[in-house]
Amino acid sequence: MKIHIAILFALFLAREISSQTMINAQFVDGFWDAHWITHPTASPTGYGVYHFRKIISLDSRPEHFVVHVSGDNRYRLLINGNEVCFGPARGDLEHWRFETVDIAPFLNSGENVIGATVWNFGLMAPAAQISLQTAFILQGNSEAEQVVNTDGSWKVYQDPAYSPETESFQSLRTYLVVGPGDRVSAEKYPWGWENVNFNAAAWDEVRVLAVGQTYGLGTDGDWRLMPRDIPMMDKYELRLKQIRRVVGLENAYGLVNGEDVRIPAGTTVKVLLDQEHLTTGYPDLILSGGKGAEVKISYAEAMFDEQGRKGNRNEIEGKIFRGYADFFYPDGGANRHFRPLWLRTWRYIQMEVSTKAEPLVIHQLKAEFSGYPLEEKATFDSDQEWLGDIWNVGWRTARLCAGETYYDCPYYEQLQYVGDTRIQALISLYVAGDDRLMRRAINDFEQSRIYTGLTQSRYPCGKLQIIPPYSLFWVAMIYDYWMHQPDAEYVKSLLPGIQAVLRWYESQLNSNNLLGRTKWWQYVDWTDEWPWDPVMRQGGVPEQEENGNSLVLTLHYTYALQLAEKLHRAFDENYYADHYAEKLEAVKNSILELGWNEEKKLFRDLPDKEIYSQHANILAILCDVLPAEKQEELMARILSDPELVQATFYFKFYLFQALVKTGMADRYLQELKPWQDMLDLGLTTFAEKPDPTRSDCHAWSASPNYDLLATVAGIRPAAPGFSKISIAPNFGNLKQINAKMPHPQGEIEVNLSRNGEDVSGSITIPEKTSGVFQWRGGELTLNPGQNLIGS
Repeated sequence: MKIHIAILFALFLAREISSQTMINAQFVDGFWDAHWITHPTASPTGYGVYHFRKIISLDSRPEHFVVHVSGDNRYRLLINGNEVCFGPARGDLEHWRFETVDIAPFLNSGENVIGATVWNFGLMAPAAQISLQTAFILQGNSEAEQVVNTDGSWKVYQDPAYSPETESFQSLRTYLVVGPGDRVSAEKYPWGWENVNFNAAAWDEVRVLAVGQTYGLGTDGDWRLMPRDIPMMDKYELRLKQIRRVVGLENAYGLVNGEDVRIPAGTTVKVLLDQEHLTTGYPDLILSGGKGAEVKISYAEAMFDEQGRKGNRNEIEGKIFRGYADFFYPDGGANRHFRPLWLRTWRYIQMEVSTKAEPLVIHQLKAEFSGYPLEEKATFDSDQEWLGDIWNVGWRTARLCAGETYYDCPYYEQLQYVGDTRIQALISLYVAGDDRLMRRAINDFEQSRIYTGLTQSRYPCGKLQIIPPYSLFWVAMIYDYWMHQPDAEYVKSLLPGIQAVLRWYESQLNSNNLLGRTKWWQYVDWTDEWPWDPVMRQGGVPEQEENGNSLVLTLHYTYALQLAEKLHRAFDENYYADHYAEKLEAVKNSILELGWNEEKKLFRDLPDKEIYSQHANILAILCDVLPAEKQEELMARILSDPELVQATFYFKFYLFQALVKTGMADRYLQELKPWQDMLDLGLTTFAEKPDPTRSDCHAWSASPNYDLLATVAGIRPAAPGFSKISIAPNFGNLKQINAKMPHPQGEIEVNLSRNGEDVSGSITIPEKTSGVFQWRGGELTLNPGQNLIGS
């Protein structure tokens, strides 16, 4: 808990070195020499925070000193007081990640202390956290480094300063599964434990567990160790921007400008601080004195009025604070440092301080951003400024919803759901050109599969949840990867998983080729017409008959069938391709026969009930249930009929793809009004659904960052692996489009101007690709390099 000025540089340096380091093959495919270690008497699965340490002596400072490290639930590795690694990257017990880092820059000749803080949140752990028991392991990469190996020579201390905070979480009265807050008593904390000169003689000898073992080895399954396959998180300093409300303190502005703030003895203070935009990270508090005081730091996305409404997120008058919190209890010492164990999300931070007999001095309240290192390589500019605001807020949404996995939302769940992740992954490809987290997600869902063949709806997760339509969108994720990335062998390896999903779905068909009433949560969208059912504990589910027959759900299956047929055909899996083609034709015929209302010229949600939704009709277009020449008329009706169950932010992604398919994507910009409304409400990220909404930052609502490039600029793959590029812009009421995005072979750049029906400008595509420019029914071949349009 001491201040480490060099932490950011240290983490960067360690990351750069480790990325160039070869891991000893034994520690990828064999048994480790190091053992897992734990506390000798503490509950192996209960809540606890533990410090491990060992002193080693070196004759000289080494040029390299590579180690592999992991822990359960989580660890922070410290070398001579410097934090050098934080993990492990989330996974499950069969795929438990370890990090590799070169710690040589932090070692000295003579004595060095190797330390780690490891914690287990027990039953209060985040839903995304899978765990076996509290444990830590450290393995040197070669014989010279094995002096650090975890074994019986290590010491451990269970830190009594920590206890879990859950009471404040209840104030939100909603589904909140990101783990507890922290209560930390400075009086009980072993200050300086991470330093060489600390006396740890009274610490316990560790309990030695099994040796580390990699995936596929051994007879007993503990943690199956695998190398981390994503980069370390991006980190940078954040300063709180402004103070919005102060009670009990004359001058609180040091909290935002970095000056000391003195709180007299016997004083109660409440300060509301505004980051001015939503963010994620780790608040850092440094203070002195104040023995016996209580410091409470609470976090909120927005303020609430007395009726629980958020309203404009910039406004605080007449509103109250609701959010989860951490507590720190000073011991009167100097420069005490508090930082929460796990990630926090906030726009607003409320600090409440009650001092006793001693004054308290706050030296620093700042934060460190943390998130997956997505780099904004793409750009989108036009002659309408508001689209720049949409882009920026969408990109922030995407960034805050990406950590060691994709998140649905950073404040409430931090869970990787397939429905959100498909959209997030496309944004990562288009804006950052980064497929690593997408591959990790595809593999996570593949590894989540239950015995029926379905993938879990969210994973990694310690709580089983199945949303069958999400298994179908996992198939779509694989199709997306195939079209955008040049790794056909990887895609081919996933075909058996696709077959397992579709085998289950086929087993659920009624004799009329519509889906029967299946088990699990048949989530589609958070529409008002599909409300939460407190008895079934489900919401967002379209109505079904007693024996199912939902056209909406059957169309989800149809959507995946057509993608699976294309994938299997491409890989010469013709048995499956033929079967899927046959089944696709039969299901589409049944949907047309049983669902189409010729008078209304719409598809019903059920064969014998006059219920209509945008969702069924959107999917009918995407699945070509109607002939192509009739789809534009249907699309126009979807957009104009207010009696249809309306798609909310999540499912509008599919509405937008139907616009493209029907040649009506010039309407896209008009359909962004809900996003403009969110900006008008002061949101700095895009919400889960229209107000009243739980989450103010939800990944699926960032879809404009994909569609501004893919739909407005019209950049899409025309062949697998993005080997052929299609540019088919949809200006709407724009006059100028300037877009740039990463591509596996380089960069695509589109600079186009429209004058009436004419378009001019340039398009640049990478080497080793081909392309086609499409405009008003005409086509122009694009060659690698710059292509002039309209000249």
